[in-house]
Amino acid sequence: MIIDTLQNASKYFNVHPLFEKAFQYIQQQDLNALEVGKSDISEGLKSIISDAPGKTAEVSTSKFECHNKNIDIQLCIRGVETIGWKPRHKCVTPNGDFNEEKDVQLYHDQPDMYFQLTDHQFAIFFPEDVHAPMIGDGQIKKMVIKVKI
Repeated sequence: MIIDTLQNASKYFNVHPLFEKAFQYIQQQDLNALEVGKSDISEGLKSIISDAPGKTAEVSTSKFECHNKNIDIQLCIRGVETIGWKPRHKCVTPNGDFNEEKDVQLYHDQPDMYFQLTDHQFAIFFPEDVHAPMIGDGQIKKMVIKVKI
C-alpha cells in the first residue's frame, strides 16, 4: 500500500507501467466537476467516480475487499475518508469465494489499522492489501482508477 498526495504522484510512475498514464489522466481532470459514473480511460485503465455519504466502519468492513487482477488507486476528491487496511496474508476468514467477474475477494476479518484521506490524497492498494473504504460522517467524493495487472 502507498499513501501520498497528488503533488508526489510522479514518484510512483515506475511502480507499474500504467501508473504514469493513470496519474496524468487524474491531473488533466477538473476533479470537482467530474460526474458520478464509470468510464474506460485506455487499455488497462478504468475510472469510477462516486459521490456518496460515508459509511460506518461496520458497514464498510462487511465488504472488506481485495483484488487479484487490478491495483486500485483511490483518490479522495472532497471530504474526509477513513479506510481500514490489513495485509492479505493475515486475513484468515474468507467471506465467500473469489468473484472472478467483479475481481473481488471479501473477508470477514477486521482491519489492523485505519487511516484518513482528504482532498487530493490517494492510496494505492495492491492485491495483497485488503481494504474497507468510504468510512466517514459526511459526503465523500472520490475517484478509483482500476489498473490492470
